[in-house]
Amino acid sequence: MRRLSADYIFPIASEPIKNGVITIDDDGLIIDVESSTTNPQSEIEHYKGIICPGFINTHCHIELSHLRSQVSEHLGISGFIKAIVSKRTASSKEFIQEAIEAAEREMSQNGIVAVGDISNNNSSFKQKEKKNLLYHTFVEVFDLNPDRAEESFNKGLSLQQELSQFTTHSSIIPHAPYTVSESLLSLINKHAAANKSIISIHNQESEAENELFISHSGAIYEIFKAMGIDTNQLRITGVNSLQSTLSYLTKASKLLLVHNTYATKEDIKWAKKLMQNSPVSNPSERSASSNASPIQHLYWCTCPNANLYIENKLPDYNFFIEEDVPVTIGTDSLASNWSLSILDELKTISNYYPHIPLQTLLLWATKNGADFLGFTHLGTIEKGKKPGLNLLKNIKGLRISEKTEIQKLM
Repeated sequence: MRRLSADYIFPIASEPIKNGVITIDDDGLIIDVESSTTNPQSEIEHYKGIICPGFINTHCHIELSHLRSQVSEHLGISGFIKAIVSKRTASSKEFIQEAIEAAEREMSQNGIVAVGDISNNNSSFKQKEKKNLLYHTFVEVFDLNPDRAEESFNKGLSLQQELSQFTTHSSIIPHAPYTVSESLLSLINKHAAANKSIISIHNQESEAENELFISHSGAIYEIFKAMGIDTNQLRITGVNSLQSTLSYLTKASKLLLVHNTYATKEDIKWAKKLMQNSPVSNPSERSASSNASPIQHLYWCTCPNANLYIENKLPDYNFFIEEDVPVTIGTDSLASNWSLSILDELKTISNYYPHIPLQTLLLWATKNGADFLGFTHLGTIEKGKKPGLNLLKNIKGLRISEKTEIQKLM
């Protein structure tokens, strides 16, 4: 048994506790959380800084870890797509496995305890089977040709069945609004309903994504043409990608929209109305069935460093705060980031949006991600939970800075 204290404990489920004390057993299970103690100080490990729960990385592509420093910054989404297509299969299987193992070790050292990870193949399965971290694997499928929807979906099913040998934490998901047909979206939605699955989808990562749906124009449209993709298969709806797609995924028990770099406040309000199944002000805003069931739990994931790496732009976080929607944090892949560190993501947000309180940032980095992934024993420091414990050092005035460091306590 250990008793740990710090300048502040951030339980997340409650307000910060100054000089609080956490009692844990040898396996890291929280036995008690106290605001003060009468026991001798010598029995307590006291740290300078803040103790918070282990971090949750809700969006990663660990299978792309071998592409670290292989893709140039600020290419925009179209340039990034071209680079990934040309480079992702150029390395040996041995090098890919070594990179995956190193990436997982990096996440663990940076206080990450659970990951929502994207898989297009089985290259990460060997590492995940070791259970060093807790994963929910999102088996990602994509194909714009509606005639191949069932074939693409069945490939996803085969991967999920391979995963089922060692975990039940998996879902079949679409890649992005612009890479899946309506037929494939329908198959994913139906499967989610039957299995009470959670779904993740890339959303509004670039302005080109919106332009594609509004007017069949923009950088993604042009790169698809250059790649020989039949652009007649691309939906044109007159509204942006979020409003063109979200109604097709209403059967998921929980849905995570990832990136949201170009999501507007109106988009967030629209999505909230769809969740409540309330009528939208303009019928043209709903591009799918108006009889869609409400989405009960909608989350918004931000990957700030990846957004800067690719598009050199961040979402407007004020929109998410003003609309009071649950935000989670992701790192994306090492093809589009300098590190796999949730603390580094929080540093970026804090640098650009210094008015966002530390309690809010840590809520995004812990509890919200655990809630979305369904890992109920993680995310908060409460009796009976086993969330992992991180120490944030070099915190001044309860603010994260570039000097802030992380030490994994449990």
